[in-house]
Amino acid sequence: MDEKEFRTQLRKKISSPDEVDKSILEIVPYEYPGRDINIEIVYPEFTSLCPRTGLPDFGKITIRYVPDTHIIELKSLKYYLMQYRWVGIFYEHLINRILEDLVSLVKPKSMEVIGEFNPRGGMTTKVVRRWETEKTE
Repeated sequence: MDEKEFRTQLRKKISSPDEVDKSILEIVPYEYPGRDINIEIVYPEFTSLCPRTGLPDFGKITIRYVPDTHIIELKSLKYYLMQYRWVGIFYEHLINRILEDLVSLVKPKSMEVIGEFNPRGGMTTKVVRRWETEKTE
C-alpha cells in the first residue's frame, strides 16, 4: 500500500463535526448569582483527527468562564469533548465550535476557550477565542 492509498484509508474513518451532539452537555444552576467567580476547566487529554490526513491530533483544551445563572456539569463536558476523538476538524474551527456550543447553552457573562496542540511537523499551535456578553447601560 503506497502513502496515497494509506491516507485515503485513514480518511474513511473520519467522522464529520456535524456528528458531535451538543445535547449531551448539561448545565447546573449557579447558586450565587451576582457573585462573579472565575472558573477554569482544563482537559489535558484532548484528541481529534486531522481532516486532511486522518492522523490523530493531541492537545489540551482550557475553558475559562464567568457564569451568570448556570455552570457546566463536568462529566457531561468530558463526554462532549470525547466525541471529537474520531472527528476531522481544523484546530481553528474546533475552538470556535466548542465556544459556540458552550455559550449557547451556559449563557455565561464571558468565556474563553484555548486549544494548545502538540507538535506536528515540528510546529505547535495555540488557538484562543474569547466571548463576552454585550454590556448595556
